[in-house]
Amino acid sequence: MTSPTEPNPEQPFHTSKAGRAAQIGVKLATFSGAGNLSLASGITLGMIFAIVLVLILGITLIMGSENPIAGLGVAVGITVVVNLVVFFLSPFLMDLMQRWLYNTRWVSLDEIARRSPETSATIRRVCAEKNIKQPRLGIIDDENPTAFTYGSLPNSARLVVSQGLFTYLDDDEVATVYAHELGHIVHWDFAVMTLAATMVQIVFLIYVTARSMSRGGGDNKLKDAAAGVSLAAYVFYIVGTYLMLYLSRTREYFADRFAAETTGNPNALSRALVKIAYGIIEVGERSQEPSRLVEGTRALGIYDHKAAASTGTAYRISSSPEQIGRVFLWDMFNPWGWWMELNSTHPLTGKRVRALSTYAEQLGLPTEFNMARVVADGKSLDRNKLYGNFAVDVVLYAAEIIGIFAGLALGIAIAKSSGNSMWFLTGPLVGLGAGILIKALVSFPDYSRAPETSVIELMADPYASPLRGKPARLNGDLIGRGDAGYVFGSDLKLQERTGMMYLHYSSRFGSIGNFLFGMKRVKNLIGMKVQTVGWFRRGVAPWVDLIQLKTDSGTVVNSYHRFWAFILGGGAIILGLFLLSLR
Repeated sequence: MTSPTEPNPEQPFHTSKAGRAAQIGVKLATFSGAGNLSLASGITLGMIFAIVLVLILGITLIMGSENPIAGLGVAVGITVVVNLVVFFLSPFLMDLMQRWLYNTRWVSLDEIARRSPETSATIRRVCAEKNIKQPRLGIIDDENPTAFTYGSLPNSARLVVSQGLFTYLDDDEVATVYAHELGHIVHWDFAVMTLAATMVQIVFLIYVTARSMSRGGGDNKLKDAAAGVSLAAYVFYIVGTYLMLYLSRTREYFADRFAAETTGNPNALSRALVKIAYGIIEVGERSQEPSRLVEGTRALGIYDHKAAASTGTAYRISSSPEQIGRVFLWDMFNPWGWWMELNSTHPLTGKRVRALSTYAEQLGLPTEFNMARVVADGKSLDRNKLYGNFAVDVVLYAAEIIGIFAGLALGIAIAKSSGNSMWFLTGPLVGLGAGILIKALVSFPDYSRAPETSVIELMADPYASPLRGKPARLNGDLIGRGDAGYVFGSDLKLQERTGMMYLHYSSRFGSIGNFLFGMKRVKNLIGMKVQTVGWFRRGVAPWVDLIQLKTDSGTVVNSYHRFWAFILGGGAIILGLFLLSLR
């Protein structure tokens, strides 16, 4: 008997739709975790402007020569001009790239209306109410449901979706995705993000200029001052980069809210996000066979590009919304989720669904994903295990550096006591080798007893780690390459009974071996039924580091993720001991 928290692959997933608001355009109180859009934009741009001003003044005041200032001025001027040119030409440049890379075709609103009547009505209404020109509408012939917007100003915007959006999403869900992208247009997100990016680029130019000054000839005081400005500029550059990411995430929350207000249907956007981010499709309402066009993803806008390799993670899941909620636990409670989001342009899906659920409640609607239950389940998680595992991961991440310093300290102690100065070299080398080997053994544990499992079971583990691999066996069909459109790509996508998973291949001959494998063998493997074993890892993009793949026809493919770790780790230890023997 299946417990409430375990996936039951035989039970069809049918979301009981919670309905929509009786009125559209109702103003909603912003979800507390989303921040304030105007405040976020103002503070982010204001702080970046202040950073630039401080750094320019710092360089100006310490300069003893006009040349560096002139060089900085020219560089800043070129940066501003180039960014302005790119800003206004970007829609046309992107049009060319869209045509070349994705075969995007431009369509009329009438064609959109034939595919999704509600979407057509939403576009007409928003453009009329906000007094903006209808964006240029494009469709990519790809079965992964996705959507994105680009342009410079609202009246030059392009809104592109994939065919999969219409294939796998219902009419109301498609409309909310379009409304989300229209929110980016209405909020002038292109202009704000371009301005922020330009300022961050100027900060980096100031860092380069000050660093150059600190290494040149002349007054030592001037060089020391320049070194200080260089350090400050680099710190500000890092801060500016994270401010941009924060601003990007905030704007995603507000595009979600715009969609909820515009359509009165936050639940439909929740469903759309879940289907796009995790690939969840309702059994019985869609085709039973996956499209063979699914050879990658084009998650360029509605979902974080960092997760592009795994869009469709739970591609055709047969479970209940409660079980899907288990997938959100990692997003909302695992410390790695917080860290991954900090480095991401988009909020994690679980947090966006939670925000949309609060909007549904404000509109007096029941919610389809019981986020209160997810939060309650999250509070019952073992916090010591969550944060203890995260601490182990952090130490593991720095294992090589820790090994070097530990080996150096040990080498110094032994050298002083034994009088053998060679330990100053042997200690760090042995420590480095030990660190590499320990990291490899923990990251790639014994897989001889790897259990046969499913994608949804792996994704429902809130303690999963991007560093400590979890041995797993998955059976299914190879449906394409991991990197869409790259004919030499060596990574693969596996579809099993509950979902789709990205398989990362590693040749013992490094990148050259990966290239040759992708060029010669991958094409013949696509479409075959396979049994795989590997190490599952969870990040913004979940994946499996492949160990071995067997086809039903008897073909065996081996992957060697630990190979070079053992070679380098063992080599460092052997070299250290060899140097010790020379004395």
